[in-house]
Amino acid sequence: MAGAAPTTAFGQAVIGPPGSGKTTYCLGMSEFLRALGRRVAVVNLDPANEGLPYECAVDVGELVGLGDVMDALRLGPNGGLLYCMEYLEANLDWLRAKLDPLRGHYFLFDCPGQVELCTHHGALRSIFSQMAQWDLRLTAVHLVDSHYCTDPAKFISVLCTSLATMLHVELPHVNLLSKMDLIEHYGKLAFNLDYYTEVLDLSYLLDHLASDPFFCHYRQLNEKLVQLIEDYSLVSFIPLNIQDKESIQRVLQAVDKANGYCFGAQEQRSLEAMMSAAMGTDFHFSSYPCHLPGYSGEGETWGSGMATGGAVIVPVDD
Repeated sequence: MAGAAPTTAFGQAVIGPPGSGKTTYCLGMSEFLRALGRRVAVVNLDPANEGLPYECAVDVGELVGLGDVMDALRLGPNGGLLYCMEYLEANLDWLRAKLDPLRGHYFLFDCPGQVELCTHHGALRSIFSQMAQWDLRLTAVHLVDSHYCTDPAKFISVLCTSLATMLHVELPHVNLLSKMDLIEHYGKLAFNLDYYTEVLDLSYLLDHLASDPFFCHYRQLNEKLVQLIEDYSLVSFIPLNIQDKESIQRVLQAVDKANGYCFGAQEQRSLEAMMSAAMGTDFHFSSYPCHLPGYSGEGETWGSGMATGGAVIVPVDD
């Protein structure tokens, strides 16, 4: 029916370990999306989140509170968060009643930081699966603090965690190295940034670990872990500086292609722009308008490229 509200909704499930910058990402991404003209609804699924910096459309704290659970059941913060997610899983009718009036919005789900929720516990995956049944197309945006790049052992650990998360969550997936504006404060990288974002030949990391008196005893274990990561060949990262609009734009391009938003009719994209997105190897596709509120510069765009009917086709450097 013409003029009817779209039934399919799109969004991001923002996941990652504690302190990786999920809430800050939700704030920055929501502001960026609103500048593009999208209606955004930020949903807080973390009952431990207090003093939220963004305008929250739905807050799981209205359903279950972490402090109440810990006091009533004598649980610690980890066990309490797991219980809260299981309680939400058992009361998804509450969540659907909150989300249904927001149809037509682009959703950002700020998720808890407990790693086990994304690697082997079933509650969060079940919640995402149910959202898919509601015709809500999500991309998992997995944030990892970029300071792990400065330590080969920690970086291998992050790769294993990221791989386990990708396999467990079962959503289109984008991995981000967050806080890139601070990476130079963490120490000098052993390799250039592309090595870490593209997850190139990891044998060089093993050579670095072999020089460590502690890790040299675990070379065979590290070799097997690296082999597992390379056999799957799934993990790669996009660097993110949440203060940089071009960095956010690159992330949003990847997310929109992952969940199919860039192929929708919401922003009336041209066939040529859609084909450019499908080609991938030759062009990046962006639907962002050339003139954004608060952005000065006549005829300028966010990112290089040629504006065509409200779309921007950006050539990829070889």
